[in-house]
Amino acid sequence: MAVSASIGSFRIGDGEKPLLIAGPCVIESEDLALSIAETIAKLPIAREFQFVFKASYLKDNRSSGSSFRGPGMDAGLRVLEKVRTRVGCPVISDVHDVSEVAAAAATLDILQIPAFLSRQTSLIEAVGNTKKPVNIKKGQFLAPEDMLNVVDKVRAAGARDVLLTERGTSFGYHDLVVDFRGFARMRASGCPVIFDVTHSLQRPGGLGASSGGEPGLAAMMARAAAAVPVDGFFIETHPEPSKAKSDAASMLPLDQLAGVLEDIARIIAAVRR
Repeated sequence: MAVSASIGSFRIGDGEKPLLIAGPCVIESEDLALSIAETIAKLPIAREFQFVFKASYLKDNRSSGSSFRGPGMDAGLRVLEKVRTRVGCPVISDVHDVSEVAAAAATLDILQIPAFLSRQTSLIEAVGNTKKPVNIKKGQFLAPEDMLNVVDKVRAAGARDVLLTERGTSFGYHDLVVDFRGFARMRASGCPVIFDVTHSLQRPGGLGASSGGEPGLAAMMARAAAAVPVDGFFIETHPEPSKAKSDAASMLPLDQLAGVLEDIARIIAAVRR
């Protein structure tokens, strides 16, 4: 089965340049979002990818009620619109509720359904009704083949350009594992499959009031997925992860991103040869 999706001028799937969805976990400020987006876009290796800037305007799934959740939808969408205008890249963010969908669709190039909401039929249908490209993250509690039902839901509602993102599966307490067989099983839907490098290394709730992670393994996991291969990579990155207001323990330092992308590009080129 052919695997393909379109996002504006981007074509994702068989034989195309890999998609790169990258940015900080959450919008902390307009200046930081713009700085990170500009830095990524200017990397020489970024030319080997199709870059989409990611940052959440709201992080509703937090370990602690006191955790920073972002600027909110209205302010966050204004920041993302400015990123698109200044940097010239598509933008993506999470939608959490049917009430958010119309406003988010008016600004975002891709609507993203978070992993914990990947079975929420009303939300999936509302996103599909917009006819916008959608990225659905596989729930940590789902088998890869369960995502075929999710794809059927969103396509029945009207979506045509659908991405599926693997972010690991729950395995015991505070741990996630990635079953690389799942990439093939999800690609059987005809949807391009994206590998969420940094979230797959998260340890949900592992630090008590926040999640832990193992970002030191990001390059290894990205290289392995590039050899599968997958159609794109989702990498959360920050200039100073230890000071980040969300996912501080799992984001890749921004100054390490180029090296990871160079490894990915070399492996994809070798596989295609």
